[in-house]
Amino acid sequence: MTRFRFYTASSIDGFLADAADNLDWLFTQPIDENGPLNYKEFIADVGVVVMGATTYEWILARNARTGEAWQYTQPTWIFTHRQLRPIAENVHIVAGEPTDFRQTLIDAAGDKDVWIVGGGDLATQFADAGLLDDLVICYAPVTLGAGRPLFTKPYDLELRELDRNKAFIMARYDVVGARQ
Repeated sequence: MTRFRFYTASSIDGFLADAADNLDWLFTQPIDENGPLNYKEFIADVGVVVMGATTYEWILARNARTGEAWQYTQPTWIFTHRQLRPIAENVHIVAGEPTDFRQTLIDAAGDKDVWIVGGGDLATQFADAGLLDDLVICYAPVTLGAGRPLFTKPYDLELRELDRNKAFIMARYDVVGARQ
């Protein structure tokens, strides 16, 4: 059964990116690529990638700086109201609510999961629509003080798994629901 999952890194004060939409703080932290709740095992179960425009543009800018190619072989949906161009044949630029694309994403994922890459606002939209099953948050030992929040609304979560991966606290939560 296809799950909708938000796998992300966060500062310990709850930000995905700093106030300038920069993630450089993340790449200075040591992590074991084969350690608990690692990306390699996670991405092997992903059939569809979903992200917002800011995340998409950040990836494109970073790839331009580093010379890397588009890294996702999975079909990818970019949720936005901006005029963007797809970087690859498997990239779909869409506008609408997550529920508008629920079945399309499930069908494209096959027997794998849908990964909501980011940002926090998009993950919250999926949660509000009842389309977010769990979160895997890799907490880095960094505080940013401001920036892009992990979630944009109050939600209750239930801790299901907790481990350490070098500098990171790795936590998996089920989504319980919006806080009243």
